[in-house]
Amino acid sequence: MRRSIPFAAGALVLLLALAPAGGAPDRAPPPRAKYAPTAAHEWLDVALEATAREHERNGPRPTVGSRMLGIVVTCMYDAWAAYDERATGTRLGAALRRPAEERTEDRAGTAVAHATYRALAYLFPEDEKWLREVAAAKKLDLGPAPPLSPAGVGRAAADAVIAYRRTDGANQHGDEVGSDGAAYSDWTFYAPVNPPDKIVDPDKWQPIPFDDGKGGKVTPGFLTPHWYRVKPVALTRADQFRPGPPPKVGTKQIADEVAEVLKYNAGLTPEQKAVVEFMRDGPRSTGQSGHWLRFAQDVSRRDNHDLARDVKLFFTVGAVAMDAFIAAWDSKRAYDSSRPWTLVRHLHAGKTVRGWAGPGKGVIDIPADKWHPYSPGTFVTPPFPGYVSGHSCVSGACAKALELFTGSDTFGGTERRLAGELTEPGVKCEIMQSVNGKPATDPALSCHVALKLPTFSATAEMAGLSRVLGGYHIQADNVAGLELGRKVAKHAWPVLRSHFGDANTRP
Repeated sequence: MRRSIPFAAGALVLLLALAPAGGAPDRAPPPRAKYAPTAAHEWLDVALEATAREHERNGPRPTVGSRMLGIVVTCMYDAWAAYDERATGTRLGAALRRPAEERTEDRAGTAVAHATYRALAYLFPEDEKWLREVAAAKKLDLGPAPPLSPAGVGRAAADAVIAYRRTDGANQHGDEVGSDGAAYSDWTFYAPVNPPDKIVDPDKWQPIPFDDGKGGKVTPGFLTPHWYRVKPVALTRADQFRPGPPPKVGTKQIADEVAEVLKYNAGLTPEQKAVVEFMRDGPRSTGQSGHWLRFAQDVSRRDNHDLARDVKLFFTVGAVAMDAFIAAWDSKRAYDSSRPWTLVRHLHAGKTVRGWAGPGKGVIDIPADKWHPYSPGTFVTPPFPGYVSGHSCVSGACAKALELFTGSDTFGGTERRLAGELTEPGVKCEIMQSVNGKPATDPALSCHVALKLPTFSATAEMAGLSRVLGGYHIQADNVAGLELGRKVAKHAWPVLRSHFGDANTRP
């Protein structure tokens, strides 16, 4: 569903409160007379569509998507920096700086467009035909260009970022020693402790069989278990802020948190179902990175950004999201922890539990070994360990980054959802409402839900809670993930700001 930001049209000045810990916010220039999407904003739309197409082809790969978008926004930023008085690129520093008479927004926008196209062509070769059609529609000349022209500068900036990321550990080309030759495949020899059909160690991750949509089953392995080896943007290493270990089976904390998941799963209201689906987005998801970059675009419209503000904001959010995924995957790999799917089966073995029985079937008493998260059979639970929650970590990081960038936690967004549309497509509202034992005519149970997002931090907390409500995570995964993400953002912000230049960041 589409989001809306309930602010009046026209220019709004940022709240220039005292900056939170981590440095001053990036100050806004005087607002423009009328908002118009910048080249960065428009090309980010293209990048998000490309990411959605990639996910539709290959299934949700949030780590891979975060790197794709991180590379795109870095190329954008580095191209723009050549047209600023003091900003420096992440790879070439000031080497591409153009003279003062060339520093116009039009030239910078053209450089941004060429840099973005170059990055997208590298990351999404399957979409070359579509990308060329987009370029033609935008009148972007892909022919030869002088090296110091905006096209030449944008391409040079992107080429430097691409060269750096070519061997960053993501294994995009499937050529890392130890991999099977497939793009983004593992090269670190991960093997699960538990097979899909047996719990050897309830504290460890277990692969889960999914419906393949054709009447059969498929059991995905750990998605990108090597991701902790990817070079971060601002972190010095993946384990820099690794949290302490998760709670273990046999503790009261685990028993209580699994009981909480069961209680949520058996009593979801339409609003809670909308929260569960808040950042899941279905088969065309852009992942948490894409979702938070959409929120950054909302802020751009709200605060009437020019090109400079857009490229800096998108670079900040995209880079922080990429680093947060790397940090989260370090924790997942280090602890290899189980999820509610395994914990419910172990702690309630031989018993019945109250649980969701599937689309249109409501909530009933079921054997513990049949318990199912509020999720489609084709995507039972994300295929990787639980601790920490990636949704929570990336949301905590991006929310803090937006707060630090704008100087305020205020957001003011609204996420509009039709409850259950991703999990129970085609099921009537009356059936979903009656699950909770209330009359189908009760107006409080409307399936059309407007989730209020008053602040960035509240939005992150809602995203994290959505994973507990849905039955994908226990609270320990969520709480530690939010905290880890915030630490990543606080560390990254001054590192990223250092590229902006003093003239762009003075109080």
